[in-house]
Amino acid sequence: MVRLSLIPFLALGAILVAAAGGLPPVGDPESPPATHVSPRYIMFGHEETGAANLVTGVLADYRSYDTLGETTVICVAGLACWLILGSRSRGDKER
Repeated sequence: MVRLSLIPFLALGAILVAAAGGLPPVGDPESPPATHVSPRYIMFGHEETGAANLVTGVLADYRSYDTLGETTVICVAGLACWLILGSRSRGDKER
């Protein structure tokens, strides 16, 4: 039974390894993000966002919905852990 449950994990691992083979090398100056997105952020970032820092401008203005989503997921996970651990400690006191 345990061996049968390893099959989906091995299949997923094979898919991830095959997909990773299609990624550009790290630091490749000819990759699409380096040739299209990064130059725009660098050239127009300060005037479009008004941020004093380029990283702050990218995170707060260009990718704000993505950053908000990541923050929401982390907060929900923390709240779930707090509720689970809190219910266990209350359950021990009642017994």
